[in-house]
Amino acid sequence: MEKMEESDIENEGAMYDRKDMESNGSLFSDRDNIVNNNTIREPLLRKRVNTTSQIAIVGAKVYPIESLDYEIVENDLFKQDWRSRKKVQIFQYIVLKWTLALLIGLGTGVVGFFNNLAVENIAGFKLLLTSNLMLKHKYYLAFAAFAGCNVVLASCAAVLCAYIAPAAAGSGIPEVKAYLNGVDAHSILAPSTLFVKIFGSIFGVAAGFVVGKEGPMVHTGACIANLLGQGGSRRYHLTWKWLRYFKNDRDRRDLITCGAAAGVAAAFRAPVGGVLFALEEAASWWRSALLWRTFFTTAVVAVVLRSLIEFCRSGKCGLFGQGGLIMFDMNSAVPEYNSVDVVAVILLGIIGGIFGSLYNYLVDKVLRAYSIITERGPAVKVMLVIIISLLTSCCAYGLPWFTKCTPCPVGLDVQCPTIGRSGNYKNFQCPPSHYNDLASLLLNTNDDAIRNLFSSRNEDEFSLSTLFTFFAAVFCLGIITYGIAVPSGLFIPVILAGASYGRLIGTFLGTISNLDAGLFALLGAASFLGGTMRMTVSLCVILLELTNNLLMLPLVMFVLLISKTVADCFNKGVYDQIVTMKGLPYLEAHAEPYLRQLVAGDVVSGPLITFSAVEKVGNIIHALKMTRHNGFPVIDEPPFTDAQELCGLVLRSHLLVLLKGKKFSKQRVLMGTEVLRRFHAFDFAKAGSGKGLKLEDLDIEEEEMEMYVDLHPITNTSPYTVVETMSLAKAAMLFRELGLRHLCVVPKTPGRPPIVGILTRHDFMPEHVLGLYPHMNPDK
Repeated sequence: MEKMEESDIENEGAMYDRKDMESNGSLFSDRDNIVNNNTIREPLLRKRVNTTSQIAIVGAKVYPIESLDYEIVENDLFKQDWRSRKKVQIFQYIVLKWTLALLIGLGTGVVGFFNNLAVENIAGFKLLLTSNLMLKHKYYLAFAAFAGCNVVLASCAAVLCAYIAPAAAGSGIPEVKAYLNGVDAHSILAPSTLFVKIFGSIFGVAAGFVVGKEGPMVHTGACIANLLGQGGSRRYHLTWKWLRYFKNDRDRRDLITCGAAAGVAAAFRAPVGGVLFALEEAASWWRSALLWRTFFTTAVVAVVLRSLIEFCRSGKCGLFGQGGLIMFDMNSAVPEYNSVDVVAVILLGIIGGIFGSLYNYLVDKVLRAYSIITERGPAVKVMLVIIISLLTSCCAYGLPWFTKCTPCPVGLDVQCPTIGRSGNYKNFQCPPSHYNDLASLLLNTNDDAIRNLFSSRNEDEFSLSTLFTFFAAVFCLGIITYGIAVPSGLFIPVILAGASYGRLIGTFLGTISNLDAGLFALLGAASFLGGTMRMTVSLCVILLELTNNLLMLPLVMFVLLISKTVADCFNKGVYDQIVTMKGLPYLEAHAEPYLRQLVAGDVVSGPLITFSAVEKVGNIIHALKMTRHNGFPVIDEPPFTDAQELCGLVLRSHLLVLLKGKKFSKQRVLMGTEVLRRFHAFDFAKAGSGKGLKLEDLDIEEEEMEMYVDLHPITNTSPYTVVETMSLAKAAMLFRELGLRHLCVVPKTPGRPPIVGILTRHDFMPEHVLGLYPHMNPDK
């Protein structure tokens, strides 16, 4: 077949010969159009190519990204399959949905417990070794053992992330959030990512980094859900007839939402908080049926965790494998507050908003710097991790030497100083009956450090200088650690920093306040969380489930609202910033103001490539080779219809399957009945993990290129369409709310070709719109 330019095939076989459409008469339309045969042409449409970046950062590299197909493709094959389904098959589908939700809850609960158990045992062994050497006054050897263990663990995590699954680095919440918005990036939910996320998180947290395992657990839950929702594997013969129902993005989206909620439930042992997190932060689409399933999934996680924790009470789980379902139980603290406390809470909210926005700003700058450094290869990533590990070890071991020893309080119900186990009162280098308060925070697991800060037993346990030093160390280390090649969550560093300045204010107020220092630590953690992550309802419930103190509800709500309001004045939430920085085309829940000045026809890109309903095979092959488009309009025309009309939209993946089946004819005739007999709806189901057919897999002979294929059976005959004069803001909201990949733009006036263009996710991106109209003010 003779090679043509891309624009030469845009309307090959159609009755109108590449007739472009007028823009839509909006403020920015081109008025100098040429009138020819009563059809208005707009030559600029061919040059209006979408120049937005269609790649995103995954790990440290850039990969092409795709949008997900959440729309139901109502073609003839789908309709035939739906009509043929029996009640028993519909019942099977419903039962399988709940079964998969159960399996997601079981899998995420077991992984969450395994993570906790592994971290506590590995970190516990490391801390016991260091403590025993210090008791023998072998201080240099103790530091060598401490730093050496940290470097080995950090290197293991870095090698896994750098060489096996770069997508596993970071928390993973921005990637899950983008996926649920309709963005599919390279390997973000792959099995290799799941493996590295689990073990990399264990090694990273046990290595003493100022990171949490809670963020990675959200990503882990989503990966487990994606693995279960793949519909099996034909390649490895691991498929089952029932699983075919889930070979579509729509059902996978619901399962991954359940997985994200289960991840939060497993990380914080907060089932209700997990549901609210999925609703408030992760999911872009929500409905009551999904609420039921996510709640069921998180309830399963809670039951699994409770059962396994009860098993560990027998002492069969190693050094530190014990603990209740409530991670930081503060039920004994009774909050009674006065007017001074309310003023202090307002101050905490303001401080949390300011510090939170500053934290987000610095994290963004550090991530951009790291992206430049880590471009040099995986070896550089590993070296960066080792450097940060050594710096963290020096801070954790070195800073307590500058703190004076504190005499143990009289009448304690716990051992002071604690020797040979985890606890509040670390001996470090102090003489008998004394403890080092800074070592109690730094030479501990992150969970134990939070328990110490939330503790209400002894309000004078930590001095003001210790709390300030710990806040500064955690704040700075948390910023430079996030972004290295280890799975790292932001929840724990933020809780640690917020709890430290909250307790500092509580200790400073002393007898003036009715609230104890532990409750101030909780409010400080809430304020910093609100300032960085900009969540309110889910954070409030998660904190209450973490601490088992419902009486703190009014104050926690109050401080979260203040901190979020203050922080919103400066910048976006941390996850939104990371989504933007990675280049993921995320559609916000609101339309930007300048979109109201434009209409849909102003931003459609060209050239527009359409197919006839019965199209020549060679034309289809050429279009697939020349473009990366994933959807093509199909035009019905004489002799099959009286006049040109939009038949619908056909997907690239469906065209490849149809061409692979080679149901061609030498004449330009309808062959829908033969295609319906030859194919089944599940032949066109989406393959798992992007392993579908590619153009290179087709083997089309030269004579077949001149044959015809009927596209009617695979064409979605009811695509969503908007008139070209619809406000772009309104079109953007419709696109997001319906979870679309393609939105057809049709002409308003008769006598013109039946379609103006197609809007995709990238057409709503600011860089595309403002690139077309640079004189527009983006704030208006």
